[in-house]
Amino acid sequence: MPIDWPRFAEIIRRHQRFVLTSHVRPDCDALGSELGMAGVLEALGKNVRIVNGQPTPPNLSFIDPRRRLEAIGVGVQPADLADREVLMVLDTSAWTQLGPMADVVRSTRAKKIVLDHHVSSDDLGAEMFKDTDAEATGRLVLQAADQLGVKLTPEIASSLFAAIATDTGWFRFASTTGDTLRAAGRLLDAGAKPGDIYRSLYEQDSLARINLMGLSLARAKMEPGGRVIHTSILQDDFRKTGAVPSDTEDIVNMTLQVGGVEVALMLVELAGGGIKVSFRSRNAAVDCSKLAEQFNGGGHKAAAGATIFQPLPIVESLVLDAVRAAMK
Repeated sequence: MPIDWPRFAEIIRRHQRFVLTSHVRPDCDALGSELGMAGVLEALGKNVRIVNGQPTPPNLSFIDPRRRLEAIGVGVQPADLADREVLMVLDTSAWTQLGPMADVVRSTRAKKIVLDHHVSSDDLGAEMFKDTDAEATGRLVLQAADQLGVKLTPEIASSLFAAIATDTGWFRFASTTGDTLRAAGRLLDAGAKPGDIYRSLYEQDSLARINLMGLSLARAKMEPGGRVIHTSILQDDFRKTGAVPSDTEDIVNMTLQVGGVEVALMLVELAGGGIKVSFRSRNAAVDCSKLAEQFNGGGHKAAAGATIFQPLPIVESLVLDAVRAAMK
């Protein structure tokens, strides 16, 4: 169903103090959407804070030059948000993805709303503004700016371009449409600089990340027939290389570059326990969101994730069985 933009605009106009949040292990769509929405709200004279469940990953800190992004428990306590009138969740509608902010969402007296494009969804006790056909939440924030009559600034445009470009694989994923490119063109006209954003994202790797990539790619295995590839990253890999969890970003996509591969999996041991599984597919018959939902995760048809609290060998067996069943 299309988003009820008049209702969204009504909520925005009736309130003054907002807090924005998104999912843990945030990507550019999460962070760019938050920063873009903050810019839109502030253009309307609103008071805005952005508080996530985890600090911004170092490799994505470029997106927040004014250091607007805060983290709960790191300088911000739940009581500090008691004055907020609206809590807006962007780019997720799943309890497990909120991390430590989940308790804030449960206990807040603020009006709760969700702006999201993911298929999977939990009942957050919030009013939902969701478009699962949208290629990125950043695109929905752009639509919100239009609905609210806010002129794009270079800062808003840069945040939203990073959100849309990354969630569409720099406009190569099947979710990309002519409207996607027209939206990107508007953001360029408003001051976004794609070359600078790309360099900040992909041409600033640390040696630790490069070494982590090498370990993971060397560990990749093909299933018989060559249609499925899977790899893993262990806690010991982080210790050996000095890499951090955010350095795993996009490594799973590299395995899809192998000729003939239709589905890729990456399993990452988490420091707090459990295995984070990333699913990627370029087989129209294999829906990653449905695979992830089998393990209480979620996402998109071509890309999704889940966290499974079992030992790595068991998780590997479970997810490979699920993929094999989906490909029959």
